[in-house]
Amino acid sequence: MKKLILLLSIALTFICCTEKKTERIPPTTAPFSEIDTLAINDWWNRGENPIINLKVPRDSVIAFGIYTVSNTTLKLSAQLYPLYPEETRDVSLEILKSGNWEEVQRQRINDLGWSALFRIENWDDAKDYRYRLRHGKNASYEGTIRKNPKEKEEITLAALSCNSNKDRGMREYYVRNINHQNPDLMFFAGDQSYDHTEHTAAWLKFGLQFRETFRHRPCITIPDDHDIGQGNLWGENGKVSVTPGSPDGGYRYHPEYVKMVERCQTAHLPDPFDPTPIEQGIGVYYTNLLLGGVDFAILEDRKFKSGPEGKIPQQGPRPDHIRNPDYDPASIDLPGLKLLGDRQLEFLDQWGRTNEGAIKVVLSQTGFCGGAHIHGTLDNRLHADLDSNGWPQTGRLKALKLIQQAKAVHIAGDQHLATVIKQGLDEFGDGPWAFVVPAIVNDYYSRWWWPEDEKAGENPNPDTTLPWTGNYLDGFHNKITMMAYVNPENPSHGSGYGLIRFHKKNNNVTFECWPRDVDVTHPDAQQFEGWPITVILD
Repeated sequence: MKKLILLLSIALTFICCTEKKTERIPPTTAPFSEIDTLAINDWWNRGENPIINLKVPRDSVIAFGIYTVSNTTLKLSAQLYPLYPEETRDVSLEILKSGNWEEVQRQRINDLGWSALFRIENWDDAKDYRYRLRHGKNASYEGTIRKNPKEKEEITLAALSCNSNKDRGMREYYVRNINHQNPDLMFFAGDQSYDHTEHTAAWLKFGLQFRETFRHRPCITIPDDHDIGQGNLWGENGKVSVTPGSPDGGYRYHPEYVKMVERCQTAHLPDPFDPTPIEQGIGVYYTNLLLGGVDFAILEDRKFKSGPEGKIPQQGPRPDHIRNPDYDPASIDLPGLKLLGDRQLEFLDQWGRTNEGAIKVVLSQTGFCGGAHIHGTLDNRLHADLDSNGWPQTGRLKALKLIQQAKAVHIAGDQHLATVIKQGLDEFGDGPWAFVVPAIVNDYYSRWWWPEDEKAGENPNPDTTLPWTGNYLDGFHNKITMMAYVNPENPSHGSGYGLIRFHKKNNNVTFECWPRDVDVTHPDAQQFEGWPITVILD
């Protein structure tokens, strides 16, 4: 283990996503720096840091638990603060039965990431259970494993992403609102951590900020690029990235670091559809979760995606940013480029053909089109952004056709710009509905939906005063119908979260979009302009 920790502490230096150089750096001469230093080796000798105090009282070393139950299998991760060498690495799970706590399982804590996974089959999901995590003599953490809400006619999902470290405060407004609305399931779509080389400390901070939203309900978390230490990610089946900013595709940091991040954030998800690792031994977690008559497909839409550098002609200051009004979108949709991997497409196909009586929902990291025109600052208009899943276009169509075949809606994050879009396949409006939720904190890198000609598209949304709705071609000439968007001029800077209501009896879905500074406990609380939107599933 000591050797493994030392290996983990060596990694390629982080290069910010705004880096504009594209020269290749041979792996053997790349600069090295330590990663996760706050939580490994002699962590107790570290000074104060801006993320979180890791030197907690020993009765508080269990930070939180996070779980899902699907097909009567409970998977629950215990997340601890770093432990001293002499402290036990065992943690136990107890269930309250007939007024007494009964230990049902004991697991070993992994020193890389300080988490442990409990897995219990044949779980009784017909009733609520109180659970307790125990470490040592005095540390404990309590929560509730909810029953499967099969009897409810409406299942609700709270969806969030992009937890910027530009604001390290607690998220009490989000916690208050979400607990008042009482969703059946939480979904964090990625970028729970922006501290790139210090995931453990940042993940613990995320847990302190949001644990009261998932202490008593199941929660899905999937990591995105910032979580694994990159500004952007084109995973390309796990290859090693050697270009600043990683547009060549692959992972910049040590695979043990990537695996640690995915273990902490996704081990509690249902078992993966196909657990075969990718290159460097990095795992996969794409799977589905069935809850209350709603079937959620959980995608990791970055892991197999092709990187643009060296594969398509560069037409901007970066390989992933196109700034050329005369470029031909067909010139970048080349044979061999992938969005989802072949086995992910097989998963979507099979998933769409099972549980046919359930409402179907796809959860992913980002949207499957170019839903923004301006990035970062108002003078940075892009003709296409290759970080979005609007590219490659052929791969997008393959994915969307399977989502449409399943009659599913799509929920994602990443873009910092909330949108509701009706995707187009062959024609405008013949694809699935997609809701990209806003950023938790959007004060550092905004995006705008702002057509250059400032004209509304054909078939504009009559239910909103927003000026630029209707049919458009995105920067890849994908057909999209914009129904609503939240540009950052809004008083909340466009920050907030999504609440999605799945109406099983009527077979429709309502998208709600709530600003971060609105108190939903007040009867006059207002959503962002353009919401709510109710759609009928085809």
